[in-house]
Amino acid sequence: MIMIAHNIRSLHNVGSIFRSADAFGIEKLYLTGFTGTPPRKEIAKVALGSEQRVPWEFFSDIHSLLSLLKSEGKQIVAIETGEQAVSLHSFSTEPHKLVLIVGNEVEGIEKEVLENCDVIVEIPMTGRKRSLNVSVAAGIALFSLGQK
Repeated sequence: MIMIAHNIRSLHNVGSIFRSADAFGIEKLYLTGFTGTPPRKEIAKVALGSEQRVPWEFFSDIHSLLSLLKSEGKQIVAIETGEQAVSLHSFSTEPHKLVLIVGNEVEGIEKEVLENCDVIVEIPMTGRKRSLNVSVAAGIALFSLGQK
């Protein structure tokens, strides 16, 4: 599985995403948009060495990256809430073809990026708060999709 962290504001969230990517054996992590990149002490503090173990690459333009990955036969899946989203519980795919995108902590994933995705998947939530921290959502999605 490949993962894209797009326009993540918090370097601590970037570090946490590295750590989850390492824990779940992500093939590669792409950092796109204005997402911060190693080496940064804030990333290292949370990643605990994962930023040195997980293969990663920076792409400023996510659309070019998505075109490249689609040309390689990858399925682009966004973790986001919305009317078109399917439940994470019911979604199934082949992990080796999957590219998982997580987005900005406040704005989520931009409409233009979502339009380039094959599927939008949401994490079902039954509480009053209808959103999760991006690094928490990434960990849940990685665990769930890696088990299918």
